[in-house]
Amino acid sequence: MFCSRRAGLVRRLWQQRCAAASPEDGPSALKLAAHALFKKLKDEELELLVQVVESRGARESGCVLAPRGDPRGVKQVPPQVLLCRLFRWPDLHQSHELKHLCYCAGGQGSCGDLAVLCCNPHHFSRLAVPETPPPPYLKASCGPSWPDEPQHPSSQLLEFSYNDASLSWSTIKDGCWCKLAYWEYRTRVGRLYAVHEASVNVFCELPWGSGFCLAQLPAAYRSCAVRRARGKIGRGLLLSREPGGVWVYNRSEHPIFVSSPTLSPPGTCRLAVLKVLPGYSAKVFDYGWAGDREGWQLPREGPCDPHSIRISFAKGWGPCYSRQFITSCPCWLEVLLNQPH
Repeated sequence: MFCSRRAGLVRRLWQQRCAAASPEDGPSALKLAAHALFKKLKDEELELLVQVVESRGARESGCVLAPRGDPRGVKQVPPQVLLCRLFRWPDLHQSHELKHLCYCAGGQGSCGDLAVLCCNPHHFSRLAVPETPPPPYLKASCGPSWPDEPQHPSSQLLEFSYNDASLSWSTIKDGCWCKLAYWEYRTRVGRLYAVHEASVNVFCELPWGSGFCLAQLPAAYRSCAVRRARGKIGRGLLLSREPGGVWVYNRSEHPIFVSSPTLSPPGTCRLAVLKVLPGYSAKVFDYGWAGDREGWQLPREGPCDPHSIRISFAKGWGPCYSRQFITSCPCWLEVLLNQPH
């Protein structure tokens, strides 16, 4: 590749950097480190990086392989941390804050060459950690009530989920590792979606994407709240089965909220709800922990399926929100897991 073309690609990359810089990164130090790394990339790797960054990860792409040695510069950081800080998270500090996504082949030398590693910034997510919860929500102090909230919360999960015969264990023992049910408030929309591959995209708008497209699910009527919530799903999420458990990666531009029996500590009085910000991922189900939670029940919520995950798009629920139960959320996903053999 001619030097002028490489210089043009580097200029395009630099134009896509995050506007804000980390406090410890002066503009000149970051530029020196980034340009030193760009020089080490092969021509095809540099072109791929430009495509990935300019599309903001809209399409799945190959690995951008770089030498494992730190790039030269005032600040010495691993290549993947440098590019993730430059193009996605200016406040990123260490590599242990990152997780390789399931489709990355160059994460731990699985590409076949231990001398290089993947530094594609869209092959990584940040790890979500539980937040310190705010005080419980007091509906009486916040104005008008929520008309969509169920009037009988003590029975809603039993009535709207576990008594649905189409969601029983007999329907999911057909070779798939999970089935997905999409809900709008208390109404299930469309059929169950069986997942056979190790990962699946769930989305409304994902260019060149494949998986469970919620935009294709018809409904006789959708309220304004549902339409607004669906408009925030966008690229949605990536659900993946990995060693020991199930992970979710938030690909959208809005938070998602996740609950499962294994996210709650033993002896809890209710299910914990984890907020997963855009670009973050979390292990939302642990197969090892689930084995100890057969047939358990939560106060005021009825029986809890120990092999299920619930994910609400954009709207949270629980004691810190106006919505106390997930069936008060306009758009949510139920993941029914098959037990591993």
